[in-house]
Amino acid sequence: MKCLLVEDDARVASFIEEGLTDKSFQVDRVADGYEAVSKISNNEYDVVILDIMLPGLDGYEICKITRKRNIASIIIILSALGDPEEKVKGLEAGADDFMSKPFHFKELLARINAHIRRKQLEQGIFEADKYADLEVNVEQNIIKRAGKEITLTPREFNLLLYLLRNREKVLSRVEIAQAVWDIHFSSNTNVVDVYINYLRNKIDKDFAFKLIHTIKGRGYMLAQKTNES
Repeated sequence: MKCLLVEDDARVASFIEEGLTDKSFQVDRVADGYEAVSKISNNEYDVVILDIMLPGLDGYEICKITRKRNIASIIIILSALGDPEEKVKGLEAGADDFMSKPFHFKELLARINAHIRRKQLEQGIFEADKYADLEVNVEQNIIKRAGKEITLTPREFNLLLYLLRNREKVLSRVEIAQAVWDIHFSSNTNVVDVYINYLRNKIDKDFAFKLIHTIKGRGYMLAQKTNES
């Protein structure tokens, strides 16, 4: 995922950039409103994280210009201006979401992922998808591996779909729990590990190469090849 971060507070910008980069986002960073418009107009970004009070153009104007140019990037305003009137103004200018500072990075990441999933579903990107010899048809609820049809429970299906949508990306247990169960992950529960094992028994067990991999200390990843297992 490609993200444009528009923030003139260097400390805040560095914190967000480091967190997103750690989650495999490609981040471009600018601190000026005019530069932001130029970047948005000349690049394709999945997400724009946008402050309001900026040198040059403010965040509201950037939103308006972006939408007038029919650019469909997800825009999340992140601002110290947290009054309801400011939030309404931002949403009416074209933002998809508005978060107030101070903020928790986990919440920002959860909101980004939620908007990305919603946009993908609206576009029907994953009605049918294929990776390696794995085929998933969401509309018909059919899963095949090397041409062999596999039966999954609804929860297993949702877990596989989330892994597939984030293929070749390491997913933490927290991210998986929030996305698949809509719960806050607790170290006292092993529900993610249990369902990963259920899925492995159906998706990987009877096949020569494995698709679901454990990345020690980090989480899980669906990939054709990895240095870890």
